[in-house]
Amino acid sequence: MSQHAVWMTFRSMTADPSVKSQKLKPGTIKRIFTYGAPYKSQILIFLATVVIEALLIISTPLLLRELIDKGVIPKDPALVTKLALLVGLLAVVDALFNIFGRWFSARIGEGLIYDLRSQVFAHVQRQSIAFFTRTQTGALISRINSDVMGAQQAFTGTLSGVVSNVVSLVLVVTAMLILSWQITVVSLLLLPVFLLPTKWVGKRIQALTRDAFNLNATMSSTMTERFNVSGALLVSLYGKPAKEENFFRTRARKVADIGIQTAMLNRIFFVGITSVAAVATAFAYGIGGHLAIDGSITVGTLLAITALLARLYGPLTALSNVRIDVMTALVSFERVFEVLDLHPMIIDRPGAQQLKQQELSIEFRNVSFSYPKAEEVSLASLESVSKPETVDSGQILKSISFTAPKGTLTAIVGPSGAGKTTMSALLPRLYDVTDGAILIGGSDIRDYTVQSLRDSIGVVMQDAHLFHETIAENLRYAKEDATEEEMIQACKSAQIWDLISTLPNGFETMVGERGHRLSGGEKQRLAIARLLLKAPSIVILDEATAHLDSENEDLVQEALRHALKGRTSIVIAHRLSTVMQADQILVLEKGQIVERGRHEELIQGAGLYSELFARQDLTTNEKPSVTD
Repeated sequence: MSQHAVWMTFRSMTADPSVKSQKLKPGTIKRIFTYGAPYKSQILIFLATVVIEALLIISTPLLLRELIDKGVIPKDPALVTKLALLVGLLAVVDALFNIFGRWFSARIGEGLIYDLRSQVFAHVQRQSIAFFTRTQTGALISRINSDVMGAQQAFTGTLSGVVSNVVSLVLVVTAMLILSWQITVVSLLLLPVFLLPTKWVGKRIQALTRDAFNLNATMSSTMTERFNVSGALLVSLYGKPAKEENFFRTRARKVADIGIQTAMLNRIFFVGITSVAAVATAFAYGIGGHLAIDGSITVGTLLAITALLARLYGPLTALSNVRIDVMTALVSFERVFEVLDLHPMIIDRPGAQQLKQQELSIEFRNVSFSYPKAEEVSLASLESVSKPETVDSGQILKSISFTAPKGTLTAIVGPSGAGKTTMSALLPRLYDVTDGAILIGGSDIRDYTVQSLRDSIGVVMQDAHLFHETIAENLRYAKEDATEEEMIQACKSAQIWDLISTLPNGFETMVGERGHRLSGGEKQRLAIARLLLKAPSIVILDEATAHLDSENEDLVQEALRHALKGRTSIVIAHRLSTVMQADQILVLEKGQIVERGRHEELIQGAGLYSELFARQDLTTNEKPSVTD
């Protein structure tokens, strides 16, 4: 039996049989074929090479028969030479077809992987923020990697395997029956001896492989959490190295033990499968030898049958598990389709208009909002824990109404959990309102395209996110074609250029994962520089100075004055000192506006704002507002 046949048998026998019990959604197979349609001609050529290779499988043993019976025994050296050369030529042709088929297989497979990955990535990018707040990142990445590659196997592995094995089996059995039906029948009777041990070993290896995957996933999760900057800081400050090491070693030891068991079972499997084939060959020689002595068959026929026998068991065992192979590939496709069928919550209305960059007013008109339920935004299979909702999904915002004239600053203040950040998320349509409407420039924001709406809005949050790239790449994320002069000017206005100009690599300095090579204030100022490059008409600041020390706060405040100048601004503030000069202040409590007005009016009102103001003891140390 060839090494390839042994491997194909091993892969088939160790496939997960649980997929057989899964039911595909109606239309899945038809949908799968649409992905193969662009590669139809290439798939047909690839399958043709598979069939030709199967035909070549029986050619060599039959030529061997002729070589022995008509060349060697009659002592015809010329015929022996011709047939030997022909066998060699067929081997070369077989190799060429093998390479030719592999090239087409690679083109089809990699093309499908490219198509599916690109489509899934683009689709996921369009999902709402609610989707990402629930989805486990590792599970999502697995869909884009493992399941996409599993789906690709449907065309390049499973389809070719089924065609190759069916054609090979039909040709081999037919040829063997023609040559000697007695030896063929005995060979087929030995099949259970071949299959049963193989299935047992396959199940053991499958169970060990599943355990190894689970343990490796645990170790990967541990390393991901411990090796990112935040995790490393936590371990350094609170962790115990010996405990961490022991935790990891325990699982690594289990993986190593499983690896040893798997290696031994693999060896037993390969030894067993080749031994059974050898026993079958021995039976064939024994029976065939007697038949040859009696003159029932020739010596060449005997050698041809034993050569064909080596090509019989691989296809038989693979086809005995063909349903598992097919379903494994189809389930992978279905898991990919599951992601592609999850409709984004935030989409453009038919006929949506472009929002032009200009000075824009903002109006919240009777806005109410409740967070969507899990089944509306996510997939249970992509969440780390799939349980029914236990949190009250009542209204977060209730009948919010206010107007922010163009070029003005509106501050939103209130206790934690009042709904301030939720309000800021509704403006760029990270979520859509449940009731009411938000208007920009006098029109409902849902009447604008999502892209043009978000192009008009700049946001700086309390934890500015930076990619693990250079400063320049992080800045150009806001404006792809920004020149160095534009970046310098934006950084000067954001009070960060003095730092960048002293760095050895300047704009080419890597900021580290999540920007951890920079301080909190430096990240905020870089985020403001990024906002300035975007040059939006509307600015949203969500607790942008909440966690800064006084020195950094002063620098960020100066940067914000440049960012807010001439723009309609919404500022969510914890420190009331930053919004004392706002054109209007909205005081939010339990999702409702309970007070509104300017700072002086609200202080005199002796309401919630006055209470919050007194609690922060700002009267003794007032700092300049971002609007000064």
